[in-house]
Amino acid sequence: MATQLWAIGLVVFATLVGAFGPILLKKASEKKLSRISSLMRNYHLMGGVALYGISTVMFIPALKGGELSVLYPFVSLVYIWVSLLSVKFLGEKMNALKWLGVVLIIVGVSFIGLGS
Repeated sequence: MATQLWAIGLVVFATLVGAFGPILLKKASEKKLSRISSLMRNYHLMGGVALYGISTVMFIPALKGGELSVLYPFVSLVYIWVSLLSVKFLGEKMNALKWLGVVLIIVGVSFIGLGS
């Protein structure tokens, strides 16, 4: 079975959606999380968990359109999205080693995409 382009696109989009999950969880961690009631009122926490779930649900139909060995490595794009989003929304800094890691992930995912 050849992997279809729409399946790769759906996985890439799912990784982008899922990457907002850790950003929201980081924001949620800034609040006091000592009681169940405080957890239920922590909208960043609920949003982060929901985005993780949505991205997982989006991944399932993509599996119908291609091989798992081709699609699953695209999940590593989450690391790139999280790095970029944390700079934008959390004010974090990227150093040379982090940028090197981003480049290596892109190269690795490209090799897998080309190999399909």
